[in-house]
Amino acid sequence: MGETRRISGHAGLHAVEVARGYGVETMWTLSGAHVFPLYDGAVKSEPPLRLLDVRHEQTAVFGAEGTAKLTRTPGLAVVTAGPGVTNAVSGIATSYFNGTPLVVYGGRAPKYRWGSGLLQELDHPPLVREVTKHAGTVYGADQVAAASDDAFRTALSPHQGPVFLDVPMDDLYGQAETELPPPAPVDRLAPDPDQVAAVAALLAAAERPVFVFGSDIWLCGAEEQARAAAEALRVPVVANGQGRGILPHGHELLATRARGAAFGEADLVVVVGAPLDFRLGFGVFGGRDGAAPAPVVHIADSPGQLSSHAATAAVAAGDLGLILAALADAKGAGGPGARASWCERLAEAVREAAAKDAGILLSDADPVHPARIYHELNRQLDDDAVVIGDGGDFVSFAGKYVEQHRPGTWMDPGPYGCLGTGLGYALAARIARPSAQVVLLLGDGAAGFSLMDVDTAVRHRLPMVMVVGNNGIWGLEKNPMRFLYGYDVAADLAPQTRYDEVVRALGGGGELVTRPGDIAPALRRAFAAQVPYLVNIATDPDAAYPRSTHGI
Repeated sequence: MGETRRISGHAGLHAVEVARGYGVETMWTLSGAHVFPLYDGAVKSEPPLRLLDVRHEQTAVFGAEGTAKLTRTPGLAVVTAGPGVTNAVSGIATSYFNGTPLVVYGGRAPKYRWGSGLLQELDHPPLVREVTKHAGTVYGADQVAAASDDAFRTALSPHQGPVFLDVPMDDLYGQAETELPPPAPVDRLAPDPDQVAAVAALLAAAERPVFVFGSDIWLCGAEEQARAAAEALRVPVVANGQGRGILPHGHELLATRARGAAFGEADLVVVVGAPLDFRLGFGVFGGRDGAAPAPVVHIADSPGQLSSHAATAAVAAGDLGLILAALADAKGAGGPGARASWCERLAEAVREAAAKDAGILLSDADPVHPARIYHELNRQLDDDAVVIGDGGDFVSFAGKYVEQHRPGTWMDPGPYGCLGTGLGYALAARIARPSAQVVLLLGDGAAGFSLMDVDTAVRHRLPMVMVVGNNGIWGLEKNPMRFLYGYDVAADLAPQTRYDEVVRALGGGGELVTRPGDIAPALRRAFAAQVPYLVNIATDPDAAYPRSTHGI
């Protein structure tokens, strides 16, 4: 731990110096006079913070959250008062549901005339209190450093999440001398040995267990322990969220493509670092072909994340790396060869799924089937490529067919399901992974939420490849409404809208693709372009993703 030191200057400088101590290198923002001191602090800091100014506050927060997802250090967003904060709420909520460490500073009308109808006068903390770990107002320039330090510590402590602070304008501009606390180490929760032993006993007794690896494993830095546990115990794995890539594509224990068989036939499902939400059947497994319901074990990084609605056979809360390492050491009946037939059963199911899907992956159908896009994309992706999904059906196909070879290379909106994350995440990926391919997969509906921030990518020279699945509909809404009512309304977009021309107008590149044979050459041009480049692919509106749940 470093030493406490004295710091003088305006409160914006104090806040920036605290952020730097926690590893922050980029300030995501959209300009506003309420927060100018924070910019001044960023510019004059040694070394300066990178200022990444965007076209909508949602992108600032999504960019900061994307930074946290990729680097596992806190993201920092700065938004001006009033509408700046309200525009940021969806991003804050997304961070809350994803469990990513994020600090958002909001401007605030000055306190000396509060209540008299100042420009953008609004009490922000009540608006975001339900989707933050803490939301509050800091009064006094000399209090900003301590409050900022507490904000970063809170955001990083298990379970991670967003913190919101606003500072009255007269205090943020105010001068003060104060102590700058050193960055505090984050205390990881030691798991209860009895809880871990109970989980280990269930695993030892199980003949057909399955692990679910969720995003928190990556965010907590436990990916190596997770892989080691799966391999030591010979337990097949279904990956969820940023758990993708912990076992690389092609690994003998990776059963994501056979999740129906894995979940339906398992006699024990151990979910690690993911909520038992709609993506995991709300924690109900087993029962396929007359099989008994499977007991479920829930492992989370803190007690507050353990399921309160599902019937669990055992739970464990604490540092995920410690828990997974302990499970690997307590092998019991799970040694090599003990579950060979179960592992082979799911490996065969994976092969069967791949063979079954070959037809649509290689489809020459006109209009283009979305799966054909991912066949062509997989052939051009490097192992360290960062792939971002922002959309409905189009991204669901990506989740099924895009192959992750390394952890920390997949991002999607997460369980909150908020469209518009894409450009912010892609900008963050280009900064965090400067030498990697960055690919943003957009549904044409999702493109409407954030495409203007291509201007941000152009201004800041942040190249990326964008692929739009342009089917001219809101697919997640059109098909269910037809099923329920026999008709649909408010579910159509203009067919073959030229999103590529929007990108070109903003200074990037792009093209329209209407034939399957033209996809691969267009992707090659996009990867070679070294500018933001959008491949706008007209896809079949009747090719709906065969989902088993709509999350309700």
